[in-house]
Amino acid sequence: MATATTRAQQLITCDLNCVKPVQQFCNSCQVGLCADCINKHVNSLKSMKHDIVPFTKRTVQLVFPQCTSHSHQRCEAHCQQCDVPVCIKCVTGPHKGHDVVDMSDIIARKRENIKRETEEIESNIIPKNKSCDADVEKKISKTKVHYSDLEKEAKDKRKKWHLEVDDIFDKLESLIQSLGDQEIMILKSCQSQLRSQNSNMAQTVQENKEIMKSNKVCDVNNYKSKLTEFRAIPQISDVMSPSLKTNTVQGRELSLELGEYRATLTQTTLSLPSLTDEVLYLSVKELLKEAKVIANIPTNVKELFNVACVGSDRAWINGTDKMIHSVDIYGTVQDTVTSTCKDFPTDITVNTQGELIYSDAAHRTVNIVRHGKTETLITTPQGWHPSGLCCTRTGDILVSMFTTDYSHYKIIRYQGQRVTQEIDKDEHGNPIYQGGKYIVCVTENNNGDIVAADLNAATVVVVDRRGKVRFRYNDKPPRGKESFSPRQIVTDSMGHIIVTDRNNAYLHILDQNGQFIKCVDNCGLNNQSVGLSRDSEGRLWVGLYDSGEMKVIQYMK
Repeated sequence: MATATTRAQQLITCDLNCVKPVQQFCNSCQVGLCADCINKHVNSLKSMKHDIVPFTKRTVQLVFPQCTSHSHQRCEAHCQQCDVPVCIKCVTGPHKGHDVVDMSDIIARKRENIKRETEEIESNIIPKNKSCDADVEKKISKTKVHYSDLEKEAKDKRKKWHLEVDDIFDKLESLIQSLGDQEIMILKSCQSQLRSQNSNMAQTVQENKEIMKSNKVCDVNNYKSKLTEFRAIPQISDVMSPSLKTNTVQGRELSLELGEYRATLTQTTLSLPSLTDEVLYLSVKELLKEAKVIANIPTNVKELFNVACVGSDRAWINGTDKMIHSVDIYGTVQDTVTSTCKDFPTDITVNTQGELIYSDAAHRTVNIVRHGKTETLITTPQGWHPSGLCCTRTGDILVSMFTTDYSHYKIIRYQGQRVTQEIDKDEHGNPIYQGGKYIVCVTENNNGDIVAADLNAATVVVVDRRGKVRFRYNDKPPRGKESFSPRQIVTDSMGHIIVTDRNNAYLHILDQNGQFIKCVDNCGLNNQSVGLSRDSEGRLWVGLYDSGEMKVIQYMK
C-alpha cells in the first residue's frame, strides 16, 4: 500500500491538461507529453520545429518565443534599438546593423535583479515594516493609557470643585473621549496601511520566487519592479496628546484647560459663559473638504451690501437705499425698516437679543430698532462718523469710525453710551488703520481679539483685547490671480476668521493667529461677494452686490 502511494506521488503527468503519465519531452517547447498527446502538441504549433525525445533524455533550457515574422524560428536575441525580440533571420534582415543582445544575457541579468530585490524585501523592508507596526501598536497602547489617565485626573479634580461645575466636567470628559478616539483612529489608519503593505510585499515575494523558478521568458521579461513602492513606508502620525492643566485660587477662581478648551469660574460667575459652551461644541468639528451651498436666496435688493443673521433662518440685509429688510432662508420678506439715514446704513448688526442696530454716518449716530421704532444708542464725537459695527457677547458695541475728510480711522468700544476703549495707534504711535473712503469692518473673536477688515489698506488687522496689534494679513490666495481685497469679516466658535475677497471671488479662512487655512472658492461666488454673516448653525450667509442674491454656505461638519 505504501509502495503504491509513493509511486502515485512520483508519477509525472502530461503537461497538456492530461492525467496520463508522461513518456516524451519536447525540448523545443519544454513540455512533457504522453503518447496520445504528441501529435496534438505538434499539430497545434505546426509553424514550429519540435525536438521530441524520450522524457529521460530531455534537455532543460530556456523557452524562447516564436518569431512573428519568420516561421520555424525562435527569438533568441533582443534588438536594443527597436526593443523587440528577434530571431537569427531578423538579425540578418530588417534588424541588420542594430544593437542586438543575447536574450539569455538579458534574462540572466533580470533574474539577478529580481533576486536582489526579493532579498532586500525579505531581509530589510519587511523587518522595518513589522518594526513600525510594533511602534504603532505601542503608541496606541500609550495613547489609551494617556487618555485613561486624563479621565481619572479629570474625575479627581472634579471632587475639588463646587457641585455647580459638574456640567463643565461632563463636557470635558466628552471632549477627552472624542480627542482620544480621533487620535487612536489616526494611528489605527496608519497601522492598517502598514499591514496592508506588508501583506502585499509577502505576496510579491512569493510571486517573485515563482518567477525565478520559471523557464518561460515572458514570465521573467514581463516582471515589473515594486521596490520603489515598497521602500516608501507609510509615515507614522506623531499626534501631540494634550495635557489637562488646572489652577485654583481658593474662594476666588477655578480654571482648567485642555487643548483649545478653557473654562474659568470666578467668585461672581457660577457658570460658563455661552461662548465657552460654543467653543467646546465646535472644537471637535472639522472644516469640510469642500464647502457646499445649502440655499440660494433671491432678494429684490440691488447693490446688496450688508448681511446680519438672526438665529438660524433669517437675516437683515440692506443695499444703497434707506430700507433694511428681514429675509428668511426661503427668500420671504418678514419685515422692513425704513432707516433714518440720509443715504443708506453704513453697516448693520444684531445684539444678543436679536435687535437690529445700524450706523448712520451722515447723522453720526448708531441706532437700534425696538418694537418697530428707531432709538439713538450712540452719537459719535464732532468730526467723527460711524461705519463698521459689532455687538460683543458681553453686550458692548464696537464702532469703527472715520473723520469727515476720511484721513483717519479708529475703533471705539462702548458700554451703553460710555467709551471704555479706543483703538487708534500702535505702540510706536503709528495709525493702526489706514485712512480712505472705504469703511473698516469689525468683529470680535472668541479669545477677545478685535478683528477688522481695513478695506483702504486691503488688510485684515487683528489686535488683542488691550488694543495691541497681533498680526496683519493681506496675502493673495494660492489660486488667486488678483491682489487681496477684503470686505465683510466674521469669526466662528473655533476662532477661525472668515473674510470675503472681492477681487478673487473667494472666502479666506484663517486661524485665530492669522495663518491661512483654506479658501472657499467652489460655491459660485463672484467678484461682487461683499456681505457676510454667520448664523446660529455656523453657516455663512454671503450677499452678492449686483444680483442681490444670498448664498447660505456650510463649511464645517
